[in-house]
Amino acid sequence: MPAIDSPAINIGIAPEDREAIAQGLSRLLADTYTVYLKTHNFHWNVTGPMFQTLHQMFEMQYNELWLAVDMIAERIRVLGYPAPGTYREYAELTSIEETEGVPNAQEMIRLLVKGNEAVVRTARSIFPTVEAVDDEPSADLLTQRMQTHEKAAWMLRSLLE
Repeated sequence: MPAIDSPAINIGIAPEDREAIAQGLSRLLADTYTVYLKTHNFHWNVTGPMFQTLHQMFEMQYNELWLAVDMIAERIRVLGYPAPGTYREYAELTSIEETEGVPNAQEMIRLLVKGNEAVVRTARSIFPTVEAVDDEPSADLLTQRMQTHEKAAWMLRSLLE
């Protein structure tokens, strides 16, 4: 991952550590964008007796995800690296499979639980690197993302019980 050509960054984190964190955050960005897109797709295409509930819930979730991708991308930029921003890059970086077709409402919920949990695992995998170099802003971002996605997975999972 090439650094942006600009004046030297001196924020107390070594260049190789900034690069490792930026790479991890790029994976988090790809996972978050993939869940965003999936959630928005399901918002548009959900049907059935839970339509109104799911339509509104998915809208709240994709709006939150849309704001999150910006925060993650901006943290990557602060660290001195370009944020990935193409579908090709996201497809290469994400741990979440694309959904073909339009699943039924129950399957949409299951897929979003899986997607949100995948984002949590990605965020958690970056945490040791961030902690080792005292990168508190990235740690705070990761903590917020884990909390948000764990709660979303719990709320969605509750609909399946």
